[in-house]
Amino acid sequence: MSWKTNFRSFYYETAAAPEDITLDPATTALLVIDIQNTYLEVPEDAEEALRWQPFLDRMNRTVIPNTAALISRAREKGIEVMFARIACQKDDGRDRSLSQKKPGFNYLLLPRDHEDSQIVPELVPVGDEIVVTKTTDSALTGTNLRLMLSNMGIKDVIVAGIFTDQCVSSTVRSLCDESLGVIVVEDCCAAATDKLHRHELEIINMIYCHVVSAEDVTQFLI
Repeated sequence: MSWKTNFRSFYYETAAAPEDITLDPATTALLVIDIQNTYLEVPEDAEEALRWQPFLDRMNRTVIPNTAALISRAREKGIEVMFARIACQKDDGRDRSLSQKKPGFNYLLLPRDHEDSQIVPELVPVGDEIVVTKTTDSALTGTNLRLMLSNMGIKDVIVAGIFTDQCVSSTVRSLCDESLGVIVVEDCCAAATDKLHRHELEIINMIYCHVVSAEDVTQFLI
């Protein structure tokens, strides 16, 4: 299967195939979203641990290894590697957005210096690679990432991270609204379930981004 025909929603079932993608490393950034220690922790409750096991397996076997390889290729090509993570500035989380204060799964209290809020060791930033800290879903809404991308002359953004149906999707939509070209790397992303992951990719594909594989990205680079 080809990225040109995969993940088609109703809106694009009969649409013509998109044009070939060409990425200039000088104007392209790789943005890795929210792959943090907290999301690799196994729930203490046995039933919850079982429920989350497929997600954890995908993260450890697919998303993290593929993203590490993608980061390595980006660095070799001179592509700007950037990271976004969820973390609050205040220890009590007063600065969090409403979505992160509500009870339920999205309730997040991740003070910026705590271990669970850090990017996983396999993907740790190096040198002067930019890390933005957010208390929002979109990496643009809650940070100055929009300004930095503009200042650096970035025209295309390659997106990896979690969760596909939450922070990834929200960031992709924001990037598209800024008239940036957006590529979402399917096998460098995950949602809580594969069904949610694939459904969200169908929703955003060809409207807000192009959904591709890590292998495809290599072919796009000039």
